Amino acid sequence: MRGVRRPRWPVSRRSRRRLVQGVMLGCVLALLPATWMHAVADSRLRTTADVPARDVAVVFGAGLWKGRPTPYLAHRLDAAATLYRDGKVKVILVTGDNGRVEYDEPDAMRAYLRERGVPDGRIVSDYAGFDTWDSCVRARKIFGVERAVLVTQGFHIRRAVALCQEAGIDAYGVGVDEPRDSVWYWGATRELVAAGKAALDAAVEPDPTFLGRAETGVTDALGRTP
Repeated sequence: MRGVRRPRWPVSRRSRRRLVQGVMLGCVLALLPATWMHAVADSRLRTTADVPARDVAVVFGAGLWKGRPTPYLAHRLDAAATLYRDGKVKVILVTGDNGRVEYDEPDAMRAYLRERGVPDGRIVSDYAGFDTWDSCVRARKIFGVERAVLVTQGFHIRRAVALCQEAGIDAYGVGVDEPRDSVWYWGATRELVAAGKAALDAAVEPDPTFLGRAETGVTDALGRTP
């Protein structure tokens, strides 16, 4: 059409080279956070059968459906209950979102674990685990956890281990396997974006959304007679 100027793309060899270099640099920068997580976490990934014994297991929230754990969260809790029954852990710290009255991940997680035979006195609730970094920092600073087994899905476990290591916890991770369905692919894709935030959190080390005072829940639970 007359009067309409079409965009002109770089045509010189130098311009094309710079464009390719820019794309390659962008790809490298995008992959750096994931590379960091693999470097930190890969040697610390285990199964429920071969993970080293620790006093505490940390289970990260993964959403509720009609007040009950979603299937992914239920699978995390099943793995934690197995660790407890097998004597691999003594206390389970459930960390999740209770940012509003009608939504209470930790209490739903606690109830689910009780139904599977974990004594209530061996479960500790963190009601301000709003994201993975918050959960890791609070586990260390609020609940005094120094060594732990982390339980989450396989696509999330490296980020959890890397961030908890950065927060000062000597952590091993148990990644729960899931079928490769649409939920799994959504979670795996989300991790590509979350890796960038994780790297930023590790570099800046921001305070959690809510820190508050130190709590003795984990220490008290460990001191109870089985």
